[in-house]
Amino acid sequence: MKLISSPQNPFIRQLVQLKDKSRDRKKSGTFLIEGIREINLALKGGYTLETLLFCPELFSNNQLKDFTNDTSNCIEISKEVYQKLAYRETTEGVLAIAKVKNHALTNLNFTTSNPLVLIAEAPEKPGNIGALLRTADAANVDAVIIANPKTDLYNPNIIRSSVGCVFTNQIGTGTTSEIINFLKLKNINIYCAILQESVPYHSQDFTKPSAIVVGTEATGLSEEWRNQSTQNIIIPMQGEIDSMNVSVAAGILIFEAKRQRGFN
Repeated sequence: MKLISSPQNPFIRQLVQLKDKSRDRKKSGTFLIEGIREINLALKGGYTLETLLFCPELFSNNQLKDFTNDTSNCIEISKEVYQKLAYRETTEGVLAIAKVKNHALTNLNFTTSNPLVLIAEAPEKPGNIGALLRTADAANVDAVIIANPKTDLYNPNIIRSSVGCVFTNQIGTGTTSEIINFLKLKNINIYCAILQESVPYHSQDFTKPSAIVVGTEATGLSEEWRNQSTQNIIIPMQGEIDSMNVSVAAGILIFEAKRQRGFN
């Protein structure tokens, strides 16, 4: 088994770039996963692992067998190298290089005739994206679609804040126009969380094919969503402000849809 002990090793320096730079992830079609839970979820989600790197001071050979029986794709690294690559302060001593997935809308596969979809337009903050993915996983929605993405899905902050739910959700990306056309082609009702021309969210019937669409706290949803929606919806508020964190709003709306569906 190969051993790398120096943080200045050219391969390790490439991995640091892979961790830090979206450009490198897109160019190589790979990304880094850190942690036992996250790697397990990636495997469960059908991701292909190219290489496993582990620090024997933190992660044993026996644990490695939980991921693979083929040690030819495994690299032993020193603790110094691991600390160079690790993103979190407290981790279990294992990382993986994985292949990215194609998140084209055409690759979305609904296994039900009555899908529930969560859509977020142009989310920028990795923490918010991670929280949205956790909400989607908790509700077991049929897909998450990111419109006009500003951050690549394999940003380590998204992987960390989603606690690996970036791997458990079926995710698609596209422009707002592409997504609206996709939803209409699939006969999925569009419910946009927006202040204008809206009705209370709980007055709507989400038991039919439904897409819940949320925008950023700063700018909300674009005019195109407002004009193309089946119905604009609002969460009534009783305080002084007229908006809330996007992941909180998405959770309220998605779980109302789940309640109406009997949590099926």
